[in-house]
Amino acid sequence: MSKYWSQVVQGIEPYVPGEQPQVEGLIKLNTNESPYPPSPRVAQAITENVINRLRYYPDPNALKLRESIASYYGVDVQSVFAGNSSDEVLAQTFMAFFQQPEPILYPDITYGFYPVYCQLFGIEANLIPLAEDFSVDFSAYQRPNGGIIFPNPNAPTGLLSTLEQIEALLQNNPQSVVVVDEAYIDFGGESAVPLTERYDNLLVVQTFSKSRALAGLRVGFAIGHPQLIEGLERVKNSFNSYPLDAIAQAAATAAMDDVPYFKECRDKVIATRERVAKALLEKDFTVLPSKANFVMVKPPGSLCAADLAAHLREKKVLVRYFAKARISDYLRISIGSDQEMDALLQALTELGL
Repeated sequence: MSKYWSQVVQGIEPYVPGEQPQVEGLIKLNTNESPYPPSPRVAQAITENVINRLRYYPDPNALKLRESIASYYGVDVQSVFAGNSSDEVLAQTFMAFFQQPEPILYPDITYGFYPVYCQLFGIEANLIPLAEDFSVDFSAYQRPNGGIIFPNPNAPTGLLSTLEQIEALLQNNPQSVVVVDEAYIDFGGESAVPLTERYDNLLVVQTFSKSRALAGLRVGFAIGHPQLIEGLERVKNSFNSYPLDAIAQAAATAAMDDVPYFKECRDKVIATRERVAKALLEKDFTVLPSKANFVMVKPPGSLCAADLAAHLREKKVLVRYFAKARISDYLRISIGSDQEMDALLQALTELGL
């Protein structure tokens, strides 16, 4: 600890990202990245003209990208905000809407960046326990609050909440902003974006990192009422007016526009997930009903999840273990290619499972 750190920095517990291994030959099933490359249109979009224009600042409003997103979702471009990864969009969301007299609400088992943002921005939060089956217990959110946020599907469980549940939540909380973090929605859920046209307190946040295979470029966006978008713009322009570089804007626009390729890769991930879930059930794992590009599983019998993760790593397969209450008996396994998932299943067989 440095004597020069501010009190906020001294007290904060930073988010710990999944390992990006420096070891050759590991099968990487720990950070929910796409097993498939980005759309071929991405390479085509990064033209010599784009590269030559890197000496200029990029479009601060990312208008072409926002137009592409708006067209895909059937909303007005003024309802779209683009940012440097959904993580940064979420951080700006916390700053723009959640610094309120009442505490915000989010699940006790959820995305690990939420408590970090609360610490960073001095936001009080009440954690709402998930139900016994790990679903979001929406009945517990009917209390005074300064905002609500949750992923759908939730992370790291992969469980999906319905649009009916989300709409009821919005109706019961008309005075606070409800944020639905849809990083994994494309792998089996229905987006809440259409609800933004009826509820001016709903903000939907998504990412290009998962279903559009651009984790390395860091592009995210939000869709909501223009007044919410203006709030995000005010935060952005008070911090970094040029958050998305020109290459990221061109690549993300190309990826968004290539709908057939997006659907092809998404469908392959879903099919592989269902096949692997069935195989793990046959090996007596407990498998939560995921609608994401990962599965949350509990090893059979008394086998320790942390030990199994270590054994798998010895066999060159990297999965994610969370040493946290209620889920310390589980592993989160990203869905890779069929070949990678077959290697996982073979490694489990070699371990006697």
